[in-house]
Amino acid sequence: MKTITRLAILGGALAFSFSATAQELPARIKDAGKLVIATMPNYPPITYKDPATNELQGFDIELGEAIGKELGVKVEWQEIAFAQMLPSLQTGRVDLAMAGMSDKKARQETADFVDYMKSGAQFYTSKTMAGEIKSVEDLCGKSVGASRSTDWPAQITAWSEANCVAKGKPAITVMGTEGSADARTQIKSQRLQAAAQGNETLPYNQKLEPDTYVTLGEAFSQSLAGIPVLKSETQLRDAVKVALEKLQANGTYDALLEKYGLKANKLTPVTINAGE
Repeated sequence: MKTITRLAILGGALAFSFSATAQELPARIKDAGKLVIATMPNYPPITYKDPATNELQGFDIELGEAIGKELGVKVEWQEIAFAQMLPSLQTGRVDLAMAGMSDKKARQETADFVDYMKSGAQFYTSKTMAGEIKSVEDLCGKSVGASRSTDWPAQITAWSEANCVAKGKPAITVMGTEGSADARTQIKSQRLQAAAQGNETLPYNQKLEPDTYVTLGEAFSQSLAGIPVLKSETQLRDAVKVALEKLQANGTYDALLEKYGLKANKLTPVTINAGE
């Protein structure tokens, strides 16, 4: 009888511990039984669609599902244009956004960011140009592209000023592109000699197009990716942070990093609004 009683007590304690995190959620989310998360599946391996099944997949997708499980709710994904994600938080259309969004001071005016991954701009070139461009120093005087919708063109310019111009070498000609895919196309056609994009995406592209791209040096900048939560939703923000901390502690986070080739992008501990 004592054994049964102890087991009953233990079972009740475990049930309480598993439900404790869920109790931290705002009442509206607990009542709905779901988190609505915005994403845009155009950023592999962070978020994209399986070409065979057209189903959402990627690091953020699996991490978001794991957060929902940890919080005891289902996850409903909504595909929303990147520029509309923060406005969708404001209108209440979604609760969170997971799309590798950079945590920036300007964005913190609208939302709090639960930071879960680091990123950095990485130079790369084509395999055909690798004989001429062997290191980052060889980029001086070359045409280098990056998506104009990111900070990368400005970061390339700053890098050029410090590492080319300041040393008496010709500056990099910085070219804004329609996106990272456009930059890769221009490298293959040799309209660009090199480009830069997030180091979290390059391993995926190298796997997708083997023997096509060669990375140059290490990431030359660093930013933090975060999950934006409306600033008034502090209870939800803190619940997401606790869920992420538990996923890091139980190994789920590391396993997902390993699965998607993102070990270099690991961020611990989880932070809030640590981006600049």
